[in-house]
Amino acid sequence: MSKLYVGNLSPSVTVEDLKQLFGEWKLPVAEQVLLKSGYAFMDLPDQNSAIKAIDTLSGKVELHGKVIEVDYSVPKKLRSRKIQIRNIPPHLQWEVLDGLLAQYGTVDNVEQVNTDTETAVVNVTYSTKEETKEAFEKLTGHQFDDYSFKVSYIVDMDAAPPDQASRTRRGGRSSRDQGACQPGPSGEYGAPRNKPYDYCLRMVVPTQMVGAIIGKDGNTIKNVTKQTQSKVDIHRKENAGAAEKPITIHSTPDGCSSACRMIMDIMHKEAKETKETKETKEKNEPEEIPLKMLANNCLVGRLIGKEGRNLKKIEEETGTKITISSLQDLTIYNLERTITVKGSTIESLCKAEVEISKKLRESHENDIAAINQQANLIPGLNLNALGIFSSGLPVLPPAAGPRGAVPPVAPGYNPFLHQAPEQEVVYLFIPTQAVGALIGKKGQHIKQLAHFAGASIKIAPPEHPDGPERMVIITGPPEAQFKAQGRIFGKLKEENFVSAKEEVKLETHIKVPSTAAGRVIGKGGKTVNELQNLTSAEVIVPRDQTPDENDEVFVKISGHFFASQTAQRKIREIIQQVKQQEQKHQQGAAVSPYHSK
Repeated sequence: MSKLYVGNLSPSVTVEDLKQLFGEWKLPVAEQVLLKSGYAFMDLPDQNSAIKAIDTLSGKVELHGKVIEVDYSVPKKLRSRKIQIRNIPPHLQWEVLDGLLAQYGTVDNVEQVNTDTETAVVNVTYSTKEETKEAFEKLTGHQFDDYSFKVSYIVDMDAAPPDQASRTRRGGRSSRDQGACQPGPSGEYGAPRNKPYDYCLRMVVPTQMVGAIIGKDGNTIKNVTKQTQSKVDIHRKENAGAAEKPITIHSTPDGCSSACRMIMDIMHKEAKETKETKETKEKNEPEEIPLKMLANNCLVGRLIGKEGRNLKKIEEETGTKITISSLQDLTIYNLERTITVKGSTIESLCKAEVEISKKLRESHENDIAAINQQANLIPGLNLNALGIFSSGLPVLPPAAGPRGAVPPVAPGYNPFLHQAPEQEVVYLFIPTQAVGALIGKKGQHIKQLAHFAGASIKIAPPEHPDGPERMVIITGPPEAQFKAQGRIFGKLKEENFVSAKEEVKLETHIKVPSTAAGRVIGKGGKTVNELQNLTSAEVIVPRDQTPDENDEVFVKISGHFFASQTAQRKIREIIQQVKQQEQKHQQGAAVSPYHSK
C-alpha cells in the first residue's frame, strides 16, 4: 500500500467527498481514509496509483473551494535518504540525469518506477540524509526544456526501526566496481525513455594519479562530472597493489570525450608539478603520460581493420602512435585489451580518443542491433550470461523488472521449447587459417571455450592437405551449442577473417532422420523456402543422399550466427514433431484389437 497525505482541506470536507473526488478522476478509491481537521491520510493499492493521484490532483483540483495538496505521507523518522522524482522528460538521456543527481552527493541507488505516464519516474537513494535534503530542495521545480521536476520524500526502509520494517540492504555500485562496462544506477530507468544501450568509455590511469583525479574531498572529480554531465567511476578497490586503475565514464559521446580530456589535463598537470618539486631538474618537462583505453576484444578487430588500415588512418590523422595489448593477455574472465595512444600533445591524444571511441561505439551498436533482432531466439535464454559479445553488454531489452533482469524461470523449466535435453551434434566449417586462433597457445583457448560452453569441441583432421576449410565438431545440449558456436563466430570476427563491415558467415551441417528430410523440404520446397525467408540463412537438403548407419542425412545451413541459430532451432523443432508423430503412430498400432472399435 502507498499512503498519501491530502492537505489544505476545507473543514466541511467529508470522507465521502474524498472518495467521490477520486472516483470522478478515475483514481483507485482508498479503502481506508483517516480524516483530520484540514488534512487526511489515504491508503492506495500501489505506488503507481499514488503517483497518478499526486500528479492528477495536487495543486490542480478544488474541493469545497480550496485547491488540495496531495503527496506521500512519510513520517519524519523515515524521511531520510530516499526521494522520488517525477515528470522527467521522456527524451532526457539517462547520463544527463545521472550527472545532475551526482551534483548533490553520492547516489547509492536509482531505481525505475514503471508507470503508464509519458514521463519517467525514478526513486533515488543518497548516502546521507543531508545530501538527500539538498537534492530535494534543488531538484524540486528544476526546469528541463518545458518540464518541471516534481520531487517527494518516500519511505526509506533503511531508516525504519527493526520493529517497523526489516532492514533492507542498500543498492550500491559494487556491480560497476567489477570493471565491466555496465550502465550506471540509472540504467534501470532507461527503458521508459527508450534509451539506446550505452557504450561507456573505459580508461586506465596510473595508481599514483588517482588521488589527484579525485581531489580534496572529491571536489576535482565532482567538477569533472558536473562540467561534462557524465558519471565517472574510479575503481580504486580493483587489483590491490596494481600500478594502474581502471576508470569508467558513462555519458554521451561528447560527454565521455570531454571527461577524458579533463582527466588527461589533471594527470599532466600533476606530473608537471611532481617533476618541478624534484631536486634534480634535468628537464622542466613532465614525463609523457599516454592515453590508455580499454575495449572488449570482440570490438578490437573491427577497430584495427583489415591489415591494420583503420588504426593507421587514425594515427596519420591525429599524429599519434597506437598499440594494442597482446591476445595472450586475455582469459575467459578478462576479455578487455588495452589500447595505448602516445602523442606529443594532449590535443592529439584526445583527437585519437574520439576516433577510436567512434569506431568502437559503431561496432558495439551493430552487435546490439544484431542481438535485439533475435532477442527471443530461444525463449528463456539469458544472452547476457553467455558472454558472446562485449563484456557486460546488456543484450536483452529491460522489461518491467530491474536492469538486465531475466524473467524468473520455474524449476524444471526447459528454456529450449520443444527440445528434449539431449545431446546435439553440429558440424561447423571454419577457414583453415583460423584453426590456430581457435585452438590458442597450447590449446588454451579451445579448452576454455569448451569449459565455458559446456560442450565437447573437436577439430577434425583435414580432408585435403591444402583444403580451405576445417570441420569443427561440437557436441552438447542446445544452450551449449549456442554458446560454443557464438564464441567461434565472434572469434573469427575478432581475428579479422572478414572485413570490418561484413558479418561472419559459416556453413553448418546437422544430421536429421531420413524420415524428417522430406518435412524439412516441404511440398514443392515450400517449408525450406519459408525457413530461408524467416531466418535469412541458406538451407539445403542435398538430394540423392544415402542415409548413414543411423538412417540420418545431412542438412546444410549457411549464414551469419543468428540466422544459423534460428534455422537450427526450427529444423530441430521439425525433427521433434516427426518423432512425436512416429511415436503416436507406433502407440496406435500397438493397441489391442479387442480394445478397438
